[in-house]
Amino acid sequence: MGKITLKHVNKSFGDVAVIPDINLTIENGEFVVFVGPSGCGKSTLLRLIAGLEDVSAGQIEIDGTDATDLPPAKRGLAMVFQSYALYPHMSVRKNIAFPLKMAGMTEAEQEKKVQNAARILNLTSYLDRRPGQLSGGQRQRVAIGRAIVREPSAFLFDEPLSNLDAALRVSMRQEITELHQTLKTTMIYVTHDQVEAMTMADKIVVLNAGNIEQVGSPLDLYHHPANVFVAGFIGSPKMNLIAGAEAAKHGATTIGVRPEHIDIAAGGPWSGTVGLSEHLGSDTFLKVEVDGIGTLNVRAGGEVNLRHGDRTSLAPQAGRIHRFGADGKALA
Repeated sequence: MGKITLKHVNKSFGDVAVIPDINLTIENGEFVVFVGPSGCGKSTLLRLIAGLEDVSAGQIEIDGTDATDLPPAKRGLAMVFQSYALYPHMSVRKNIAFPLKMAGMTEAEQEKKVQNAARILNLTSYLDRRPGQLSGGQRQRVAIGRAIVREPSAFLFDEPLSNLDAALRVSMRQEITELHQTLKTTMIYVTHDQVEAMTMADKIVVLNAGNIEQVGSPLDLYHHPANVFVAGFIGSPKMNLIAGAEAAKHGATTIGVRPEHIDIAAGGPWSGTVGLSEHLGSDTFLKVEVDGIGTLNVRAGGEVNLRHGDRTSLAPQAGRIHRFGADGKALA
């Protein structure tokens, strides 16, 4: 079990409302990612669920039970932080077993659970090492192992990959995703990296200034952003947002076109001069200064041979233009 329901949850620090009012249901077994820019309230929301912060108003239910006033230890949740928080003088085995020891479990029971977690996380051969003898990715796996042995109803991850280099981030991203497939346990994952959100989540919750802008699957948010904020946040490179006369032609205040949905086409409606040109083998990323519009990001094939200063014509793909009204919301 691991269903978590937030009903009109509010959080204020003094007169500052960090979480104005949130309603959200996380179903049992879902991998849900909270994503948004720094300061949007995603980590605060996770800490409210964990019980590390008190709600100012509203209710948090875990598996149908009101957990709003329960201490963290009574909520049946396990949290993995950005910092590994391992005991440097203890072996990997003892680090993983520590919460079980504190719970009064016998050594035989501890060892059984530690071995199971180590097997899942490929840590069996490292159990007698100390954290200082491990890589950053291995240390994070130990921290996850310490959460696994508690057999929680849900795992809460607070930017767990932020301290890792780029290659390790990709590797650990895959490992956590595979872990979810193995355990089938609810996971809530906080990140500011929308690439992590898109590649890992069953469901993404996009937060902005403490408010939920949109909830949906990664492809829902990519293909059908609810507003300008989501349109500009989800996708890499970011969606091009165009206002003014060009948007008015489409009956909108703002239109959006993703870089991968702009074709380099002779006679296209947009003409411009290439600025930055990045050739990455399989892809070419261009910044094109388009007459009367401004700078557009274009993602083209690796064979495109445009350079700084070249003139080119562009065409948005049919049916790929997103329209937004004066209130920033998507138009039908």
